[in-house]
Amino acid sequence: MRYFILIIGILAYTNVYASELTHSFKNPAFSGNGYSNHVLAIDQLQTTRKKELDEKAEAEARQAQRDAEDSTLAKFLKNVESRIYANISKNLVDGMFTEDGATSGTAEIEGATITWVKDVTSDTITVTIIEADGTTTELTVPMSGFGF
Repeated sequence: MRYFILIIGILAYTNVYASELTHSFKNPAFSGNGYSNHVLAIDQLQTTRKKELDEKAEAEARQAQRDAEDSTLAKFLKNVESRIYANISKNLVDGMFTEDGATSGTAEIEGATITWVKDVTSDTITVTIIEADGTTTELTVPMSGFGF
């Protein structure tokens, strides 16, 4: 009990200092201080994240398309198509340059019309290609002078 009285005595003669308790929010969304910077930072983070996701999705789509084009079946079909077109063009050219062959011809391939006319007076062959959208391309080829 003696110690208790001693502690009470010490506390009674000691000066006590205190101040008013104040509370403030650190988050600018609640306090209002720096709120515009807070909103801009959040918007920038969201925009950056959305852009990254869009770029990632686009890259994955491009990779899937490349994978589909590089498949064995796609390569085979591309090769077959190329050889068919090469054979068609060879037959067309053979018909143009034979001495006893026709003087004109027409072929239609996938909506495009290819016509050729042999002009013996100017010693040329004129090839006209009219595509499905109406675009016209005209080639004039000499029949001689190639040296082979």
